[in-house]
Amino acid sequence: LVEENQMESVDLNCAQNCTNHNTQFFSDQKLIVRRGQTFGFYVHFQNREWNDEKDKITFTVETGPKPCESLGTKSIFPLGGCPDQCHWNASFKSHDAKCLRVNMFPPANACVGCYSLNMCLVSCDHTNSQNLGDFYVLFNPWCSDDPVYLDSQDQREEYVLNEHGIIFQGLPEHITAHPWHFGQFQDGILDICLKMLDTSTNFLRDPAMDCSCRNDPLYISRVLNNMVNILKLPSNNNLLQGLSPLTWNGSVPILRQWYQSRCKPIKYGDCATFASVLCTVLRCFGIPGRVVTGFYCPVYAADPLSVQEIFDYTGKTLNGKEHMIYHCWNESWMAEKDINQSGGDWQFLDPTPVETSKGSVCSGPIWVKSIRDGDVDTDSEGHRVFCMLNARSTAWISQGKGKKTKLHCDSGTSGQCISTKSVGSDLREDITDAYKKINSQYLNAPNSEIDKDIASHRNKSLKETGITMKLKMANCPLYGQDVQMNWVLENLCNESKERKFNLCAQAMMHNGCALDQLWKDTIHVTLEPKEGIFFYIYVYSHILGYIQI
Repeated sequence: LVEENQMESVDLNCAQNCTNHNTQFFSDQKLIVRRGQTFGFYVHFQNREWNDEKDKITFTVETGPKPCESLGTKSIFPLGGCPDQCHWNASFKSHDAKCLRVNMFPPANACVGCYSLNMCLVSCDHTNSQNLGDFYVLFNPWCSDDPVYLDSQDQREEYVLNEHGIIFQGLPEHITAHPWHFGQFQDGILDICLKMLDTSTNFLRDPAMDCSCRNDPLYISRVLNNMVNILKLPSNNNLLQGLSPLTWNGSVPILRQWYQSRCKPIKYGDCATFASVLCTVLRCFGIPGRVVTGFYCPVYAADPLSVQEIFDYTGKTLNGKEHMIYHCWNESWMAEKDINQSGGDWQFLDPTPVETSKGSVCSGPIWVKSIRDGDVDTDSEGHRVFCMLNARSTAWISQGKGKKTKLHCDSGTSGQCISTKSVGSDLREDITDAYKKINSQYLNAPNSEIDKDIASHRNKSLKETGITMKLKMANCPLYGQDVQMNWVLENLCNESKERKFNLCAQAMMHNGCALDQLWKDTIHVTLEPKEGIFFYIYVYSHILGYIQI
């Protein structure tokens, strides 16, 4: 008689599996695999070696609080079944006496998350069920059947495996690079990222349905993009009850503090912080992601296609928070199953909440290509993003009592120098062409509607009055040092010109909020016929020193 076989132990082979699945950076003590790729483990038996006729094994894998086969969060399958690329399956081969090597395959459409692995052994009509442990399933950019597939190893190393990044800030003329530690593989971060999904509105409304949708990177991106409870924006730049957004240089302290505080929003964050934290979570789940910066983006404009700038007679700005000096957002790489396309493309995600008539909203996911092509008629979020990057700017002088005089209108200021970190280096890559048709025949056509609209707002420039003026920074401004500007005036006419110029320097936050006026002066200039005058303008560091921007 053949005696009943019993399992003695299981070796999930964590270290080797993690290496094979490019997850060894998390830990070699946990089983973390990527879908669409086989992983192997060893089952050791107590009594005897495996007998195909007397022994049968069935595996059950399940994830979420309410696992369900019909929803794809639970799967039951036999050992030795037919290989199937669309469903969970397991095969085996004898490893040595009393030991089997099991090769298990999570399909490329499996839900991401933490799974429990159970084994039911039927031997000589005796049934023994046992839990083999937990394991994690992530998206797989190395698998061509996964929507997040990237065919470049250099890009996979940059957008999935790289824990260090560069966030670009400053001005288009003086772009600065700030290092950021994403830390997606640090201890506990994967569990914190899963906790983010479990605190989403979708999960709280219907946990079973939410978990069943976690096989879709587009769905995951949308849920994460709207997780505005991770960070809180400061109200009116009031930082008394929290830390300045400038304090942070990595995502790990933010995520850990959020988790330890029972998921209360961390004070405070700005657009760069929001985008950097989202990039961490995307890469942690295996979705290729990157942080992107655009300069002069009217995120808060009442009319997103027309930015209004109002100044008083001294040059001081009277309104702010329409034209952000720079704005950071995210891109995630994937193929959309509803679109007939080969390969993937970048999606726009903006996790920084913006107050609208519909409440606090975050934009995305939106195809970057759709933004560039203006193919956003049916998508209000896409329309707002398109306007943000293509808005015209109109400057006015306030005359008091609600009256104002138009100075100029410019259609080329918004959405400049759209930047991200280059693959494999800390250099800046300009991706403006991916968002804007810079040389668009439509935008430059003399009879286009946009051109007509802008022309109707345009006033005479200084040049049309016979004077040219150039004002340019002589050096890159550094905190604690004097600021020098070069100012050139030239009279193009054959007659003298007398003009009064009001000059001022004013501090502004990156989000467009105007701070105090630092310096102002009035200069009377007489220009002889065809004369040019060159000025040096200094704003001394002791004036700027007390302002923290």
